[in-house]
Amino acid sequence: MDYSQCKSVRVAVGDGIARVTIDNGPINLFDKQMFIEMSQLAAALAQDDAVRVVILHSANPDFFIAHFDVAQILQYAPDREVSTTELKPFHVMCEHFRAMPKATIAVIEGRVGGGGSELALSCDMRFALRGKAVFNQPEVALGILPGGSGTVRLPRLIGRSRALEVVLGCDDVDAELAERWGWVNRALSAETLWPHVNRLAARIASFPRHAVIAAKASVLHADRAVVDDLIAEGVLFQGTLGGEGTRAAMERFMSTGGQTHAGESRLGELAGELHRPNR
Repeated sequence: MDYSQCKSVRVAVGDGIARVTIDNGPINLFDKQMFIEMSQLAAALAQDDAVRVVILHSANPDFFIAHFDVAQILQYAPDREVSTTELKPFHVMCEHFRAMPKATIAVIEGRVGGGGSELALSCDMRFALRGKAVFNQPEVALGILPGGSGTVRLPRLIGRSRALEVVLGCDDVDAELAERWGWVNRALSAETLWPHVNRLAARIASFPRHAVIAAKASVLHADRAVVDDLIAEGVLFQGTLGGEGTRAAMERFMSTGGQTHAGESRLGELAGELHRPNR
């Protein structure tokens, strides 16, 4: 793949490290173009022998990735048949980042939600900017569920009860709480975040490639039944699309500030307001 052809991300490869800079509009919306490019990029990076470590980060100080494009979801057919044996495309992309034979690191310095959060969850490690990074899974407030791996990744990372608080509550989680819960490896200050990530990435890239590959493969054996669980999540997600009030909730989200910088900057509050009686 010619990495220079990407429009929503920039890729720089050097010293065994691929630095993927997400740069897609005012809130880094996970739109159709970005999804296509990220899917192609994930597959290419997995096969690129020049890359031993992948770092995902954002050019936007306020947003890592807002979430998947709700306008796109509104176009999905509720009665579309979904496979009960194969992963859907978004899951395939995320699985590339989880399973590729190299280390994957997400550096979250601003807000991340929905599908952006699920992409970060699929990486091997996550590091957050203390006092600035904010995490959210807003889907249930929109009448759907985190269908891009969130219901599968979060319980494995932070436990069933905390995952349900995140998924059902649709509220903001700051970097400090995410660190305490195990959602991120570390929440670090602006002075220490990138020095730590750069040092870690350089160390991993310098180690024997076969050992890194084998070690990651061995650790991944602990992720039992992930693919089966992702397929089941996809089926459940599809089932929510025709649910009572789902379309109205997504349309209300869009009309009250969703997918704007101002609205997304208060995503937890916005999600909580969607179903107030006076709306």
